[in-house]
Amino acid sequence: EVLLVESGGGLVQAGGSLRLSCAASGVPRDDYAIGWFRQAPGKEREGVSCLSITDGSTSYADSVKGRFTISSDNAKNTVYLQMNSLKPEDTAVYYCAADWRCYEDYKSFGSWGQGTQVTVSS
Repeated sequence: EVLLVESGGGLVQAGGSLRLSCAASGVPRDDYAIGWFRQAPGKEREGVSCLSITDGSTSYADSVKGRFTISSDNAKNTVYLQMNSLKPEDTAVYYCAADWRCYEDYKSFGSWGQGTQVTVSS
C-alpha cells in the first residue's frame, strides 16, 4: 500500500548541490519515518540519513554530516535530502525507505522507492 517515489538525482560537479525528494503515499499522515540510503557499485547499501515524522528527530551518517540536510513537507508527504558540497564518493543510487521508525539497517525498512542516480564528477 505504501508507495515511495524518489526524484532529483542527476549529474553534478564536485562541490555542487542536489536536492532529492521522496514522495510518499499510503503512509500514516504524521506517524512514519523516512530513511535515505545509497548504494555505489560493488558496495553494500548504507544509511545516509533518516527523519522521523512522528517526533521530528533526524540522524546522519558521519560521512555526510555538515553537508546533507533532511527535511519534510508534511502537507505533501514529501521528505527531502539537500546535498551540498558533493564529492565523487557520494556517487550512488539513492533510495528512500519508509517504516514506523528509523533504523540503521536498511533491511529493517519495509517499503522502498525505486532509487535515483546521483553522479558527482571530479
